[in-house]
Amino acid sequence: MPQTEELAEKIQRRRTFAIISHPDAGKTTLTEKLLLYGGAIRLAGTVKGRKAEKYAVSDWMEIEKQRGISVTSSVMQFDYDGFHINILDTPGHQDFSEDTYRTLVAADSAVMLIDGAKGVEAQTIKLFHVCRMRGIPIFTFVNKMDRFTKDPFDLMEELEQVLGIRACPMNWPIGSGTDFKGVYNRTQKRIELFTSEGHGQKMVAATTGTADDPRFRELLGEKLYDQLCEDIALLDEAGDAFDLEKVKQGELTPMYFGSAMTNFGVQPFLEDFLSYAPAPAPRKTAEGDMEPTQAAFSGFVFKIQANMNPAHRDRIAFIRICSGRFEKEMTVYQTRTKKNIRLAQPQQFLAQDRNIVEEAYAGDIIGVFDPGVFHIGDTLCPPGQSFHFEGIPMFPAEHFANVTIKDAMKRKQFLKGVEQIAEEGAIQLFKQPFAGYESLIVGVVGVLQLEVLEYRLKNEYKVDVRMEQLPYGYARWVVPAKFTTERIGYTNDALVVQDAYDRQVVLFTNEWFMRRTVDENKDAQFLDIPPVLEE
Repeated sequence: MPQTEELAEKIQRRRTFAIISHPDAGKTTLTEKLLLYGGAIRLAGTVKGRKAEKYAVSDWMEIEKQRGISVTSSVMQFDYDGFHINILDTPGHQDFSEDTYRTLVAADSAVMLIDGAKGVEAQTIKLFHVCRMRGIPIFTFVNKMDRFTKDPFDLMEELEQVLGIRACPMNWPIGSGTDFKGVYNRTQKRIELFTSEGHGQKMVAATTGTADDPRFRELLGEKLYDQLCEDIALLDEAGDAFDLEKVKQGELTPMYFGSAMTNFGVQPFLEDFLSYAPAPAPRKTAEGDMEPTQAAFSGFVFKIQANMNPAHRDRIAFIRICSGRFEKEMTVYQTRTKKNIRLAQPQQFLAQDRNIVEEAYAGDIIGVFDPGVFHIGDTLCPPGQSFHFEGIPMFPAEHFANVTIKDAMKRKQFLKGVEQIAEEGAIQLFKQPFAGYESLIVGVVGVLQLEVLEYRLKNEYKVDVRMEQLPYGYARWVVPAKFTTERIGYTNDALVVQDAYDRQVVLFTNEWFMRRTVDENKDAQFLDIPPVLEE
């Protein structure tokens, strides 16, 4: 087989997707069950981890295990039925949504997980709109059908009314809660019966058969069987037909019902998803689209994570491969620094467990050792070429705190810790001119990030800090940077600081005073995202 055909075939088998949801919808559990069916793990854990059970495979940070929530995106790879799958498991909690937004840039599609009892929730709405802005297909999995849930028709209407997207149910639930008996597979026109054996830890085999099989009337009972027949007739007559082109354009979402905790409906969903979800798509650059089948390697850094392995104090840059083939120890051109660099110790992941990879292809996510040279958004391309992939979104901080070390002798560890965590994109750093480095101002999108910062400084860098929350709610970068405190008067409503790159920033306590300052200083621009650094 010619090399170009082999490359195209390998890329065609890649599926890279993010799982998005509101907290507690069961996202981490669904991720584990996909890994279970992919053979990547043999026994699933639970998110909150009872005494005799493991913690969630995708939650690796100690604070995640204690709180029972995901606070950072995890990347996991596995193979299933000839496909090579990259799952991006994102934080559900809104305080960590910035990490989720960045991660969605690396995905080709998204699985939207909805709690059947709660329907469409606030964080789901935000993440859905990010996916829609990116124009990526969205597949919906309605979870927890073995518990009390809303009426399935009401859930369909919610998707349309709240999110503005039509839904095409690919299966249909038979009962819910204690009456949940299974689903009707509309594509294959068969009933799949639910069994709760194994308590969700092992793969479940469903009993199947066509809807007109007389034994199902007996198994389901007259009431549920008749209700199913009515529902299916209504869907067939008035519902949206499945249209893959509309799915790819983000106008229609295939909708599945099941229970991630008990594994029911997970495998059929996975198999459908792999057949319908898109392979890696072209990526936009200023010079035009980069086709994934271009022979030369290119990619971008969308995430940096320090201390994934506390024993080694390492730092990993996560790269989405956009074109071609990656080879271990290859040299690439870093557009931002205009330098050639070698990508060392390439790895792929099952949460914190890693495997060294010899090669990877467009669509894959790899991690490489970062000695401190990578920034989020860096474009990597072949030596001799120079282009930029579209930027990774940055969001202005909304919460600020003054962070001070308790022991001045640990100043070096303190600076290293906050700088490394800032480079991961988890926090934004500011300092007051002429102030010492024993005290810094930290900005975050979600206030819970401050708790994670304090925890990580103590446990990863052995530094205890005092944290005093500040009254500011807005940060604006000033261009040109000749703004002084005198220009706004001596007030408690604003503070002039510098960011980590010495760019001037004004922190404001309220929107009214910020607007007044902008109106009174027409010779300056006040930007909610940082200006591009001068080369």
